[in-house]
Amino acid sequence: LTPRERSILNLGMIAALGRMEEFVTHTRGALTNGMTPNEIRAVLTQIAVYCGIPCGVDCFRHAKPIIDELSKVAGVEVDYGAN
Repeated sequence: LTPRERSILNLGMIAALGRMEEFVTHTRGALTNGMTPNEIRAVLTQIAVYCGIPCGVDCFRHAKPIIDELSKVAGVEVDYGAN
């Protein structure tokens, strides 16, 4: 698997385990491994669907500051939809 593909899997598994401190670390790593902020948002949506809305909301809450920080540096606009 590519680093990007491993990041997608890691985010899903860590979310399912409810390890939010690790989730923050792996969100940063996913961006480093080539995922775009909007791809991470799409993964977070899948987490909410398959792991439950409370887990998905918690993941969005933890990932958003990291995504916003790194997106600002890169000059990328992130679409959070209704969030």
